[in-house]
Amino acid sequence: MSSWTEQELEQVDRTDELQISSYRPDGTLRPYVTIWTARVGDSVYVRSAAGPENGWFRRAKRSGRGRVRVGGIEREVRFEVPENEVHAPLDDSYRAKYGRYKSIVGTVLGPAVVGATLRAVPED
Repeated sequence: MSSWTEQELEQVDRTDELQISSYRPDGTLRPYVTIWTARVGDSVYVRSAAGPENGWFRRAKRSGRGRVRVGGIEREVRFEVPENEVHAPLDDSYRAKYGRYKSIVGTVLGPAVVGATLRAVPED
């Protein structure tokens, strides 16, 4: 199994937005969507501020595979539902990274987004 490099993880920390795309059943990539991202330890996570019914989130979860671009880095990834234990530290990570956006940071925090969270795991 592949993993994020320290350089890639630092880039995730430094870059506000990540572009995410999932694969269609025919193997082609869907158009990229720009979202916020955060990391906990050596893992990178994405959350749908609009909840689990948001189109990009439903398609990524259903596909299970896609591609992300962040700060000049592009990686093929698998999308996994994370363990429940990650949500409190992930809230802290989102709060630390995006807290300056006080009026909207709450859209990616708390119990409402637990079901709208995916871990992006690099593929070889």
